[in-house]
Amino acid sequence: MKRFTTLLAVLFALAVPVAAQSTTHTTSYKATGTITKVDAAAGRVTIAHGPVQQLKWPAMTMSFGVGDRALLERARPGKKVDFRFAKQGSDYVITSID
Repeated sequence: MKRFTTLLAVLFALAVPVAAQSTTHTTSYKATGTITKVDAAAGRVTIAHGPVQQLKWPAMTMSFGVGDRALLERARPGKKVDFRFAKQGSDYVITSID
């Protein structure tokens, strides 16, 4: 019984750091597209983008939130962009625009 308790304690000690790491890791995705709309008041940008292989998404037009509203200063309808985004809650948020 003592071995079993010790084994459980060791496994728990190893599992806690792994669980903590997995909750702080955010996957970022890269896409290319053309900005179709900028809504600065709402902090959103709509982009007609190509496929995103990692998510198995086809090409589509969708609205994204922005992590930093300063990104909207460079965003103009008709501009072709490379951008990175991540899932935050139920939304996808742009983290960089090139």
